[in-house]
Amino acid sequence: MRGLAPFAVLAVFLTAGCGGKVVAPVADTVVGTVPGQTTETVPSQYANGDPSAGKIVFKTKGCTACHTLKDAGATGTVGPNLDVAKPTLGLAVDRVLHGKAAMPPFKGQLTTKQIADVASYVVKASRQG
Repeated sequence: MRGLAPFAVLAVFLTAGCGGKVVAPVADTVVGTVPGQTTETVPSQYANGDPSAGKIVFKTKGCTACHTLKDAGATGTVGPNLDVAKPTLGLAVDRVLHGKAAMPPFKGQLTTKQIADVASYVVKASRQG
């Protein structure tokens, strides 16, 4: 018990010194930039896709071979697991149009409507519980 006495005195001293309050420092000046909220823009021709039609595109145009997406019964492991990634519409449209890494661009292989539909489907399906 005597071995704990110095710690008890220290705890009382530290608590009394601040009046028992926890004080958090406040910055007076910010150096650099503070990240703001970004606004995503989706080209109008891709903004209102049909998720039902997009599911057909996803299942028939090779997406299931590379991606996991529970709603589509897809278990591919080459590309991102879309159930985990939960891409925004803008990101989904960009990836389908331009590809990235192992994913080829589908612009020119899919119609504008098919791109809008599959992107809309991926966004909707990846957010389902």
